[in-house]
Amino acid sequence: MIISSAQFTAVPCDVAANVARMADLVAEAGARGAELVVFPELAVTGYELDAVTADPDRLALTPDDARLAPLREACRAAGVAAVVNCAGRSAQGPTITSYVYGPDGALLTRYDKQHVTETERAAGFAAGTTDARFTLGGLTFGLAICYDAHFPDLASRAAADGCTALLASSLYGRGTGEDERLAVFPTLAKENGLHVLLANHVGPSGPYDACGLSTVWGRDGAILAEGSGAEEGLVLARISPSGGTSQR
Repeated sequence: MIISSAQFTAVPCDVAANVARMADLVAEAGARGAELVVFPELAVTGYELDAVTADPDRLALTPDDARLAPLREACRAAGVAAVVNCAGRSAQGPTITSYVYGPDGALLTRYDKQHVTETERAAGFAAGTTDARFTLGGLTFGLAICYDAHFPDLASRAAADGCTALLASSLYGRGTGEDERLAVFPTLAKENGLHVLLANHVGPSGPYDACGLSTVWGRDGAILAEGSGAEEGLVLARISPSGGTSQR
């Protein structure tokens, strides 16, 4: 199976513009043979924490929100599944959430970020409490959102549940974020025998200047494919349950 990570520069709080760009990337992923595309953390709004919690009725979305319809339709048209990260809704307040839409556009699962940062908590985001899994093409996938990946038990649970890959929607900035990325993700892959995909922003997002470099690592921690540090686009890699991989 070919999986892909999409990186782009989100327009702050412009749901329609960002969804349109993401739908285009889903279509491109399908044209290039990918069956799955993963988007960065809060890709639908950009990492605009205070704006989201100040106006959650406008910027926090449910999985069937009409504004996400172009993405669901793009999945159906391309036959591609998508991990769409946005502000979600819960009884406890806004969440940082991945909605996974299947190749028919239907919701496969929802995952709320469990390890919210102190900044996210202070802004008013609620933490999730459970892991999420989905199956596509006979492979099982686990989900993480940025800071989640810094807690190794999340990846070890994914491995114990028979996942082939861990998919991390994230935001890492230039400088220290680039170092954190290399310190965390290859180790998760190697220690758990998982493919690991990082989908990162590129360019400005909230207070950060994101470093791009979206990457797919093999089970041995080696890089299979890596994106640009400055340009939008897709990173594609082929994975298999047996561990055989090839860069694409």
